[in-house]
Amino acid sequence: MKKISYKEQPVEEYIIREEPYYVPVKDEVEIFTAAYENNLPVNLKGPTGCGKTRFMEYMAYKLECPIITIACHEDLTASDLIGRFLIKGESTEWNDGPLTKAVRNGAICYLDEFVEARMDTRVVIHPLTDDRRVMPIDKLGIILHAPPEFMLTISYNPGYQSVLKDLKQSTRQRFVAIDFDYPPADIEYEIVAHESGIDMEDARTLVEIGQKIRNFKQHGLEEGVSTRLLIYAGMLMRSGIDQKEACRAAMIKPITDDYELQKSIDEIIAAIVE
Repeated sequence: MKKISYKEQPVEEYIIREEPYYVPVKDEVEIFTAAYENNLPVNLKGPTGCGKTRFMEYMAYKLECPIITIACHEDLTASDLIGRFLIKGESTEWNDGPLTKAVRNGAICYLDEFVEARMDTRVVIHPLTDDRRVMPIDKLGIILHAPPEFMLTISYNPGYQSVLKDLKQSTRQRFVAIDFDYPPADIEYEIVAHESGIDMEDARTLVEIGQKIRNFKQHGLEEGVSTRLLIYAGMLMRSGIDQKEACRAAMIKPITDDYELQKSIDEIIAAIVE
């Protein structure tokens, strides 16, 4: 008979030791802090590249709590989250999944793009997101009780979800929700300049272009240009790439393959960039 063992898995590597750069836009910091203090799970909703993940890193640092991030996808199984047995020589060893590791160690578990996970995987979190705050591990025959420090957070982009990939009300109503969007222009200037290393004047130009491109969402563009892409354009400029070419490479080609849309956006860039 094979011996079953369990190996402790510390979370020191998930501790953020340097403060991430994040500029609060509204009252998201206060709401998240209050949710953490009251053991409430949080759902971050907003478009891609608007700062949700950076916000999570910032809050983990502020709360002095390790953060375990899981990128959700359609092949993510319940065992991927909870854990599985591995055979090692003559023994069988239980390995915690990232969710179990977060529960055991009182860490923040961040499920990024949660709606991309399979439906049967999503329900695994339900016992952790109500007043029970427990995690049954059927394979071990145990129930883990989450410590006060544990927090579950998810994020998703509601702008392009289909009916099949939307969150059910039975899941939605387990979370406090915080809406995210692209920052106001005065804050976005500061973010782009800081993160890319370009001067404020160039950052203003990129943000102006980005805001005009976002207006194309009413004219066939699936998603507006993100703050992340504005930063990418700035990084290319900092490395010596011509401003127009940097904008084309980082702000036009990534968001659409439609030639007519690319041409229209290129005209906006030409009109703003001298």
